Amino acid sequence: MSDTVERHEFGAEVGRLLDLVVHALYSDREIFLRELVANAADATDRRRFEALTDPALMAPEGAKLRIVPDKAARTLTISDSGIGMSKADLVQHLGTIARSGTLAFAKSLADAPAADKPSLIGQFGVGFYSAFMVAERVEVTSRRAGGEEAWLWASAGAGDYTLAPATREEAGTDIVLHMKPDAEEFLEPIRLQTIIRKWADHITIPITVVKDGVDEPANEGTALWRKSKSEVTEEQTTEFYRHLGNIFDQPWSTLHWRAEGALDFTALLFIPGMKPFQAVEGERESRVRLHVRRMFITDEAALLPPWLRFVQGVVDTEDLPLNVSREMLQATPVLARIRRAVTSRVLSELKTKAKDAESYAGFWENFGPVLKEGVWEDAEHRKDLAPLLRFRSSAVEGWTSLPDYVARMKPGQDAIYVLLGDNAEALAKSPQLEGFRAKGVEVLLLTDQIDAFWPERLATFEDKPIRSITQGSIDLSAVEGGAQDGEAADLARLLPLLKDALKDHVADVRGTDRLVDSAVVLAAGAMGPDLQMQRLMRRAGRGFPGGLPVLEVNPRHALIRRLAEKAATETDLADSAGLLLDLARVQDGDTPRDPVAFARRVAEALAIGG
Repeated sequence: MSDTVERHEFGAEVGRLLDLVVHALYSDREIFLRELVANAADATDRRRFEALTDPALMAPEGAKLRIVPDKAARTLTISDSGIGMSKADLVQHLGTIARSGTLAFAKSLADAPAADKPSLIGQFGVGFYSAFMVAERVEVTSRRAGGEEAWLWASAGAGDYTLAPATREEAGTDIVLHMKPDAEEFLEPIRLQTIIRKWADHITIPITVVKDGVDEPANEGTALWRKSKSEVTEEQTTEFYRHLGNIFDQPWSTLHWRAEGALDFTALLFIPGMKPFQAVEGERESRVRLHVRRMFITDEAALLPPWLRFVQGVVDTEDLPLNVSREMLQATPVLARIRRAVTSRVLSELKTKAKDAESYAGFWENFGPVLKEGVWEDAEHRKDLAPLLRFRSSAVEGWTSLPDYVARMKPGQDAIYVLLGDNAEALAKSPQLEGFRAKGVEVLLLTDQIDAFWPERLATFEDKPIRSITQGSIDLSAVEGGAQDGEAADLARLLPLLKDALKDHVADVRGTDRLVDSAVVLAAGAMGPDLQMQRLMRRAGRGFPGGLPVLEVNPRHALIRRLAEKAATETDLADSAGLLLDLARVQDGDTPRDPVAFARRVAEALAIGG
């Protein structure tokens, strides 16, 4: 093997990123130890798990994380007996930073409150690089379990790093920090022990700090989830929650319980108090950690359904063998029963928390769109989820629920009405609502992309059908009130002319009583997707069934009365028909079919009117 030192450039604008880590988070320098210890613990857990199916990878007896401060050399060494890294691993994990992007990281630093900034290190996959807050040079010697070669990675954090062959008797990793002159406090054993107790006391792997040549325990190594609730303080659970998610907020809800009987497991779960910097919309798998008798097995056991993937925590069971494989996990009925029990417990907690409207509103703004996915895809829990949904409304301020909507329904109203779009404020001004407002009929305003899908699956709530007001013709005549003012035009000649002029663009043109102030509005066919679904499908470049939209005209509007008079003597209403269609599209947030032609027609109409 050649002893030549290889020099590599960092990836992903590392110079800028390291500057951000070192300076923007300078006041929270002790975070570096939390990050390095967490990485070492994860590596140790991973080796334990892989050794279950490959005993040759078993760590030596008494494996621990060892922290060695050396004041004379001004170095701090963190050693583990974990899975270790090969040369390729070092390049992949330490040579490329910020998979979430330097610019996103910088923006989050700028936007986040000061108390939240430490969480960004873990959130953006740059935890290892927090070492450069205290070190002027970092050296990593690592040997992959099952391999014979060790490699030395080294960098001063200035834009490049080196790789060279090294020696290490056992698999694992040594990280040596050459401390900056102003970071010598982190070479004091007592200071290191205090940081470990604060951030890593719950880590089950023993952690020692060398003091006067003696290894002194620095953590209790207690699995908090296996203690009773009365034995665990709120501070301890909060710190554990922050360690799990690399975040610094307070959990919105903590669920800590033990199941005994047909199933035997303990669980400590958290519903976060803030939306993570990395959106939960992209990753659709639950990452709740599965332990068997305290030993970490995997975070890919799908212990919760995708629509509860924002929940974090640990489930620890006695009912699985320690050598369980990921393949076995998918087939074992024990795990299926645990999944059902854990899901049921989280749903029960949400139902309880939903009674506090103000607190639940904060949760809903963070994770509501994710929870709605369950209504779409999970038939087993659809009816349980429906009362937990919250909506903006045309009739009330803030958030409202389906039970509250049903309680406010008008006499004669036979359906729950919804209007879908991209923005609640714009929807609240939509002409689609005019007839409903005139009758005092409430409409729920739906603005998440998933809203285009789940109402079809839920279909009804408390025996009331859920209907999009842009789909088909809606008759509100049975609802009292809302009498229209003004004389209605005779549309007998106008409608056929408009329909003929727009035959390539609309399925029909008809009169409607659901408009008050507007001249026209679009509606979807009764059998096809509603207007918002059509817009989403067009944006995705996809066609859709159900044909063209319907143009509805208000016979009491001055413009329609004038066109009806014009239709008595003229047969060419193409320009007027095109203008009406484009007006309807603009009202619904769409663009005119031909913006230039639309502008010309409007200018001509204004000139004639002037």
